[in-house]
Amino acid sequence: MTMSTAIERLIKSSGFRVQAFASAEDFLRSGNHRDTACLILDVRLPEMSGLELQRQLAASHSRVPIIFVSAHDDQEAPEKALRAGTVAFLSKPFSDEALLTAVRSALE
Repeated sequence: MTMSTAIERLIKSSGFRVQAFASAEDFLRSGNHRDTACLILDVRLPEMSGLELQRQLAASHSRVPIIFVSAHDDQEAPEKALRAGTVAFLSKPFSDEALLTAVRSALE
């Protein structure tokens, strides 16, 4: 099972509505970014990075809360993401409860 699928199942099992996308580009093409309550993004995504998606959303004045997850030991990514308004930055592996707490915080 992929990390994306595991996260999707966890969030759904907690009573939230979830829509997963294969890439940042797919999300942007969907037109759902205005109706999105929260995004959970990996820093490293195919083609466009999670940080680049965050920049594009900010440039379009989107205020969707973002939670980043990452398996990579990059010192700059959390700092950049948090400076740009990220709700939480979770390093993999993280607990289910840590992610659910971040989601609840993002939705407040």
